[in-house]
Amino acid sequence: MSGVQTIIVGQDEGEMRLDRWLKKRFPQLSQGAVEKMCRTGQLRVDGGRVKAATRIEPGQEVRVPPLPDAQPVPARPRPIGPRLTDGDVQMIQAAVLWKDEHIIALNKLPGLPSQGGSGLGGRHVDGLTEALMFGYKDRPKLVHRLDKDTSGVLLLARTDRVARALSEAFRSRTTRKIYWAAVAGVPHPRMGTVRYGLVKGGGGRGDNEKMIAVHPRDIDTTEGAKRATTDYAVLDALGTRASWCALVPITGRTHQLRAHMAELGHPIVGDGKYGGSGQENLGDGWGAQLGGEISKKLHLHARSIAFDHPITKKRMTLTAALPEHMQRTWKSLGWHENDVPDDPFAEAE
Repeated sequence: MSGVQTIIVGQDEGEMRLDRWLKKRFPQLSQGAVEKMCRTGQLRVDGGRVKAATRIEPGQEVRVPPLPDAQPVPARPRPIGPRLTDGDVQMIQAAVLWKDEHIIALNKLPGLPSQGGSGLGGRHVDGLTEALMFGYKDRPKLVHRLDKDTSGVLLLARTDRVARALSEAFRSRTTRKIYWAAVAGVPHPRMGTVRYGLVKGGGGRGDNEKMIAVHPRDIDTTEGAKRATTDYAVLDALGTRASWCALVPITGRTHQLRAHMAELGHPIVGDGKYGGSGQENLGDGWGAQLGGEISKKLHLHARSIAFDHPITKKRMTLTAALPEHMQRTWKSLGWHENDVPDDPFAEAE
């Protein structure tokens, strides 16, 4: 008979059903046993009662009652991947934006995945964290993600305690992230909120990762749809052809900013998935390519993040410089970083 255990949900275990997560660690448990523990309140997540079908999130604490004749199966170690090259070490260490004893912030490069996937080997942020230990015995842990082609501020926690605190801050939305994007055309009004829900597309292998926008009135009746909210503000524009927007994801859905801007009719420049892979924007209309010398890479950058430091409790704001391809675009379009407010939404209030 084991004692009561408290297990922290890993960063790669988010969105799993509680019953499947539990049986993966304790394969001797039956479905009936899991449901009984839920009904009687013995199995809890972050102190609250749950159902077997409850979806768990990274950083949550799962209370597991004493289990007869069941030994936990150790979590499968995350592959470290191939030995890091000197170039990889230099690249990821050069991306360090800020660090202290508890947190490391990176300015993630575009094209570098946050986590691994099929065929990626160890060349992703999570696989390169061995180069970010800086004397600690454990590798830092991702507490949120950015899409592969999105650049900008990415936080890692250096201890489990800080990882739990930052994960909770993201869930409770006490963090504030501001993204910069170049988009086709000029949204009207120039400041507003998008409230379209999002649901995963299922039209084939290529569409599985694509999110479909759902009108707010249809969210509750659309299976799998989740509510999503994005604030946007136009910071500058090139006539009616393109604009520089600040975007704040109030919720954190997959591809939220990209799908929302495309739904408005103003896809992010270089977004082949949501804006047409080769369609050029010739005016105030559809198309995610500007042509000429403008890069075809995605023009979406996590510019800043504000959060309460889990240990010092001090409110912090970290800002990341634009990647090279966006710097070139800004120069070509005559946009200047010093000409816009750090937080246009705060000034509007």
